[in-house]
Amino acid sequence: MKIYVNQKEFNIKPNTTAYKVRDSIKKNADVIILNGFIINKDIKLNESDTITLIKKGEQPSEEELEHLLVSRHTPNIHKKIKKSTVAIAGLGGLGSNVAVSLARIGIGKLLLFDFDVVEPSNLNRQQYFVKHIGMNKTDAIKDIIYQCNPFVDVYTKNLFIDKDNIKDLFEGAPIIVEAFDNPESKATLVNTILSKMPNKKIVAASGLAGYFSSNSITTQKIKNNLYIVGDNKSESKPGCGLMAPRVGIAANHQANMVLRLILDEEET
Repeated sequence: MKIYVNQKEFNIKPNTTAYKVRDSIKKNADVIILNGFIINKDIKLNESDTITLIKKGEQPSEEELEHLLVSRHTPNIHKKIKKSTVAIAGLGGLGSNVAVSLARIGIGKLLLFDFDVVEPSNLNRQQYFVKHIGMNKTDAIKDIIYQCNPFVDVYTKNLFIDKDNIKDLFEGAPIIVEAFDNPESKATLVNTILSKMPNKKIVAASGLAGYFSSNSITTQKIKNNLYIVGDNKSESKPGCGLMAPRVGIAANHQANMVLRLILDEEET
């Protein structure tokens, strides 16, 4: 009987169990994943079952990690994700969260742009840690992504984005995430993409401050290539700051819209 263990084909006897396979191939494995799901009791194996054996704390190979993602996403979906390139403009509360979500699903390549450094006040909603304070956000997010998925191709550039460099920076990405705090920078990026690069898809955000209802944050298709996430009214101001829960909801709306675009699901 044929099965697959950590991406390799094995022939086993009928009625062989998952624990017997573990004991013969990787006895020190702490986790057994059978057909995409962790098992906590011994199970008899069937033809073409797939098993992943994991030792906690041991970094999997690229092939093993990809196998785990494929088992969660299904092969055709994962193949599209793996081949995709996404650009993120701004690596604050939105951009840092979007970048990590896309890395976790196994995105092929990320183009990440910001000019800022990590400050203590960023830690209330952004993906960074105390050890990153003072680092360029481009360097800090690259470190975080490596800890999540070291096999994502990450390109970073530490610079201020303006109308003069947008075309060059975003030429290589069919999907762009607008994740700026500054309203002027938001408008500049969106308007430049729409007018100069109409073949690109852009996922922007507006209205995510405070602690209002989660359900007021929505994703709307504004034009064929423009999507806006948020409630379009809750701006950051005294008494209505930017906080991790709502910012995170909006960021993952953006990440999910990116995923839908990758999978050709263009309606919100």
